[in-house]
Amino acid sequence: MTFTANKKQILFIILCGIFITNAIVAEIIGAKIFSLEATLGLNPAQIDLLGYKLDFNMTAGVLNWPIVFIISDIINEYFGVKGVKIISYLTTVLIVYTFFLLYGAASLPPAQFWLDVNSVDKQGNSLNINNAFGIILRQGMGIIIGSVIAFLLGQMLDALIFRKIRQMTSNKHIWLRSTGSTVVSQMIDSFVVIFIAFYLFGNWKFSQIIAVGSVNYVYKFFIAILMTPVIYLIHYAIDKYLGKKASDELIEEATYL
Repeated sequence: MTFTANKKQILFIILCGIFITNAIVAEIIGAKIFSLEATLGLNPAQIDLLGYKLDFNMTAGVLNWPIVFIISDIINEYFGVKGVKIISYLTTVLIVYTFFLLYGAASLPPAQFWLDVNSVDKQGNSLNINNAFGIILRQGMGIIIGSVIAFLLGQMLDALIFRKIRQMTSNKHIWLRSTGSTVVSQMIDSFVVIFIAFYLFGNWKFSQIIAVGSVNYVYKFFIAILMTPVIYLIHYAIDKYLGKKASDELIEEATYL
């Protein structure tokens, strides 16, 4: 009995570690915007939406952000909404803490030798390494506030929809509760960040917020669908780790937490 309890605790710690790590890393690398079409060797999409020609230019955070939502669903599956709330609140505090550390690090006066040895890039172009360091790590206040609010809203909505679908289907169809909750919560995540960062704190038009958010959501929607098999693989691995009986008991208990 004690051994089973310990395995449950270890499982929760592992899931929380994966969740927190990916959430914080996604926030840090999110400062880079990349072209999905160029990455895939395709021509720019140039989607005509609300008067804007839009390509799939995305924050690098989308590389591992789907993992955050998958692990969130797994935590919900085995530890309920209560487990998701605990890790979401903790992660929010750690994200804010990380932003303060990054801001402080970018504000430190640089050593002269560091500037000298990094005065040119690989192509021989002049480089201000300290300025580049600050630009990458010191994100705007609007983006910080937007990302934290979007994270919390997305997580809470994801957890509640996941539980509702699970109760309605009597713990059947994991693909439905996982994909369904993620698709809805990602909609919030796609629009809230850019609305706060570039509409409330910036100078974007509302139509541009809708247009850019829509393109981002299309990408996240398809990624959520494609990642569904991963949910089953993780579910299978946890069943093997805990044992089928202990796993089923934990899921049943989590349904009403």
